[in-house]
Amino acid sequence: MRNLRVTRAFAVAAVAVVAAAPMALAHVTVNPGEAPKGGYAALAFRVPNERDDSGTTSLQVTLPEDHPISSVRVRPTPGWTHEVEMRTLDTPIESHGREITEVVGSITWTGGTIDPGEYEEFNVSAGPLPEDTDLLLFPSIQTYANGEVVRWIDEPVAEGDEEPERPAPQLTLVDPEAEGDAAAVDGADEGESASGLTVENTASQDDVDSANTLATVGIAVGVLGLLVAAFAVVKGRKSA
Repeated sequence: MRNLRVTRAFAVAAVAVVAAAPMALAHVTVNPGEAPKGGYAALAFRVPNERDDSGTTSLQVTLPEDHPISSVRVRPTPGWTHEVEMRTLDTPIESHGREITEVVGSITWTGGTIDPGEYEEFNVSAGPLPEDTDLLLFPSIQTYANGEVVRWIDEPVAEGDEEPERPAPQLTLVDPEAEGDAAAVDGADEGESASGLTVENTASQDDVDSANTLATVGIAVGVLGLLVAAFAVVKGRKSA
């Protein structure tokens, strides 16, 4: 009897952990989580609905104030409208030989609804990304239909400290792995290749070669199967 009670206790605890996991992970995030310094990136702000009784009706994302980004473009999200608020820089920055005095300060999406159990992604392209920092924060405000406002604005904590309850979406900046990667990003229109695909979505030559090899093997197996079937038919007729 005691063993049965212990087993039930463990089962209840396991269910509680599994049920709590989505709540702990359901933050507003920016994806992908990292991008090359000095390049352009296609970013998606992923917004899950954390409530069972109300839909998300608005998202406001504030761009980094201490590291302004000169070019930001918004990709339309079906069912939503967006409003871009500009801000004037105290100190102008230079981009591609031009002096930039005004940049995008924040973007607000409204007009749609993210229902309970669903999520939405809001896409932008941004660049050139700064080269003098390893991390960018995008403080965000999520508003629900019932009037509740959730502020995803907490800054990262030191390793070993307790994680903040409402962390701001963050983008890690890394050094370009190779000169070719940097050239591909700089030559694209803000995170997109000439074909319109992001760098992460393009197939490598190894992928193409592997696909070709599998296709050849498949054809060979198919032909062999036809030959075996034909031989069986001929042999059957001779036996008859």
